[in-house]
Amino acid sequence: MSQIQVPAPAASLSRPNWTELTAQDIYDKLLALARNLWWSWHPEVVNLFRDLDPVRWRQIDHNPIVLLAEMTPEQVAERTSEMVLYTRINQAHRRLKDYLCNTRTTWGAREAGVLGAQPVAYFSAEFGLHESVPIYSGGLGVLSGDHIKSASGLGVPLVAIGLYYDQGYFKQRLNEEGWQLEEYLDTKVENLPMEPARDPQGRPITVEIETLHGRLLAKVWLMHVGRVHLYLLDCDVEGNSPEDRELTSRLYGGDLRTRIRQELVLGVGGVKALRALGVKPGVFHLNEGHSAFAPLEVIRQRMQDDGLSFDESLREVAAQTVFTTHTPVPAGHDRFDGGLVEEHLGPLRQKLGISFEQLMGLGRVEPQNEHESFCMTVIGLKLSRRANAVSSLHGHVSRRMWANLWPWRVEEEIPIGHITNGVHIPTWLAYPMVQLYDKYLGAEWHERMGEPEVWQAIYGVDPGELWETHNALKSRLLEFVRRRVSRQSRRRNEDPAVIEAARTILDPNALTIGFARRFATYKRADLFLRNFDRMAELVDDANRPVQFVFAGKAHPADEPGKRLIQRIANLRHDPRFAGRVVFIEDYDINVARHMVQGVDVWLNNPRRPLEASGTSGQKAVLNGALNCSVLDGWWAEAYNGMNGFSIGNGTSHANDDINDSRDSDDLLRVLQEEVIPLFYKRDADGLPREWIQRMTNSIATLAARFSAHRMVIDYVQKSYLVAAGGLSSDMSVR
Repeated sequence: MSQIQVPAPAASLSRPNWTELTAQDIYDKLLALARNLWWSWHPEVVNLFRDLDPVRWRQIDHNPIVLLAEMTPEQVAERTSEMVLYTRINQAHRRLKDYLCNTRTTWGAREAGVLGAQPVAYFSAEFGLHESVPIYSGGLGVLSGDHIKSASGLGVPLVAIGLYYDQGYFKQRLNEEGWQLEEYLDTKVENLPMEPARDPQGRPITVEIETLHGRLLAKVWLMHVGRVHLYLLDCDVEGNSPEDRELTSRLYGGDLRTRIRQELVLGVGGVKALRALGVKPGVFHLNEGHSAFAPLEVIRQRMQDDGLSFDESLREVAAQTVFTTHTPVPAGHDRFDGGLVEEHLGPLRQKLGISFEQLMGLGRVEPQNEHESFCMTVIGLKLSRRANAVSSLHGHVSRRMWANLWPWRVEEEIPIGHITNGVHIPTWLAYPMVQLYDKYLGAEWHERMGEPEVWQAIYGVDPGELWETHNALKSRLLEFVRRRVSRQSRRRNEDPAVIEAARTILDPNALTIGFARRFATYKRADLFLRNFDRMAELVDDANRPVQFVFAGKAHPADEPGKRLIQRIANLRHDPRFAGRVVFIEDYDINVARHMVQGVDVWLNNPRRPLEASGTSGQKAVLNGALNCSVLDGWWAEAYNGMNGFSIGNGTSHANDDINDSRDSDDLLRVLQEEVIPLFYKRDADGLPREWIQRMTNSIATLAARFSAHRMVIDYVQKSYLVAAGGLSSDMSVR
């Protein structure tokens, strides 16, 4: 076995003497780091992998498993010696081990002890953890990923359950006409930090779900996300029909039959997987209606194990169940006809000892209405005793939307509270900002990032230092955009002059506005174009120019959403917008990271009140960008007049066209009268002092309030402990 010598620092510093390590030792430590996604929110470990091969690192979507698979231990050892990486490798490996072992002093150990023996089981249809793990589509998945990362950091006992999609969502490409095309690529299991999940006897786990037309099989994978175990069910199993082997291949793909079968695997299969693993949850958290079949299987198990009746078991299971609804848009709630429900839940229904009508009634607002379909949100609400929306405004909307489930109550007493979403700060915070915060916020800010008082120290940051840090991140964003736009142009075989122009696109001194999210029509990505000529004048102003960076995907079946993308992407052909409005293909976590870290302003203009929460703007806050948003979702409870900008006054017109026109006018007014003048108002040193003051106000007032640490603490204190029997049930989630 080849060896390298690692020289130690001077002995006078009381550090180790010379050490001989085999190449395999170094390789194994790096592989251990790569196989736990803890590395993905530690910039110093990310940089460690990047330094092994910076070019290849970018080409493989920052996937350390692939990077190491392409190198021999000897090559890794040689690169380690060249770059003097050993100390960093050893330190990172030791930190990971300490992190995993140190569970006694965490917040969760102190405040959520009752969950230690019976953890939270967190179900979600998607998890956005890192761009190299493509099992997410957008906001819901990223929220789930941030939730379990913060649970890990806080030491909250939690296991997560999802589905493994070997083709993910889709890769987005735009053709010459600017039309979105979808491409599905297979992801190899060996390229992901996964391993077969095993039962207490060490055997790989496969679960079986009965349907009227045969059984469904799903094997279970284990992914390590810090201290949290994420279990992913996969139907590509020998014994399934060819159709069923493809069942979990694509996220949000296929017809209603595919959707109900996926949700059956997630809910019923997920509960069966937990039992096979020997995990006995004290709380079941259903993140959106996709997993709402899970309580039915838990009820069946309680009836079998404890001899309870269906009604008795339902009462006990519902008391343990927490349900989170994420959408105020009616089309966002899955609904199935009775035939599909009976086909897939018939065998389970028979074991529960209930009739078809009783089962359908659980998924209906009006149980006896035979014309009403089965709604996953309705059954989620009926089978849980703790339900919440994801912002204060969304709570009001949800209580109004589902008031008919409790016709004997006034709207204000509908039992749906709210816990506002937050973001995992270490994942979304740029490394230069980490260094800045390390300097000013105190040594323990990493452990106290959910505490508002910690962030008040931001007022002590030198304005010039904050501005220079922001501009460095902005330059990095523009370099990224130029590479992407150039690559897009080459792929479309565009004129060499166009490709060359892409290399210098965008002005580093211009006000840069970012917009990135799912291209659904209610999110109004083209709102800024309703006053086309006025916006063209703003963008093309020689003295105070404005430029936009757009990204986002439309659902493959959403033709109006695709037309929105096409309209914005094709502005590159209009000389008034060319070079000032760019569209970045294939929006993912990597694109999002660059954008929220580098733009000056984050734009969000949904049709109020259809934005349940939104979290992209919260990520921008951490990095010094200012939000310019409709007072909807999280921004309705965040904006204070001096920490960003608001579009509209928090009201909506009943007529959508009038509403859109009114908001468009106000967006232009805010840009012309507030945003642009403030950005370009400079002092003798060239600093926009008032803009920087607003940046510090934004960070000081919003960073802690909208962190995922705060969010998870809220779930623990307001929902999990109550559901687990650790607190009295009179605590409200409102």
